[in-house]
Amino acid sequence: MIALLQRVAHARVEVAGELVGAIDHGLLLFVCAEPTDTEATADRLVAKVLKLRIFADAAGKMNLDLGEVAGGLLVVSQFTLAADTSGGNRPGFSAAAPAELGRRLYERVIATAARLHPRVATGRYGADMKVSLVNDGPVTIPLTVR
Repeated sequence: MIALLQRVAHARVEVAGELVGAIDHGLLLFVCAEPTDTEATADRLVAKVLKLRIFADAAGKMNLDLGEVAGGLLVVSQFTLAADTSGGNRPGFSAAAPAELGRRLYERVIATAARLHPRVATGRYGADMKVSLVNDGPVTIPLTVR
């Protein structure tokens, strides 16, 4: 799975003008499934995200994880993370999982995260979403989990 993680002061997702997910401080997780990904891959991604120590401790050092700062997790599907820009000017997306697999693994990420963390919000798979955020730091971390 390919993911992009942003530490945020707050983030929200709207679909057709309707608020569908929002968090205050925490992590915004953009997720893209690849064709060879499985439920186990999704579980490993969630475990990694929840254990990453990217929040400041009392000394200002990135030493705390999401649970330790009681932050929210906003999970948004984003197949464009699999973009191939190596040929020409139009990206290709053949490295992204087919829609049904992508949906199943996105839902697995959400279910696993909700089981392990008390504050999980989501976007809407396959929708034209408007995502707004205030990146805190800025801290943006690309992740690939196999």
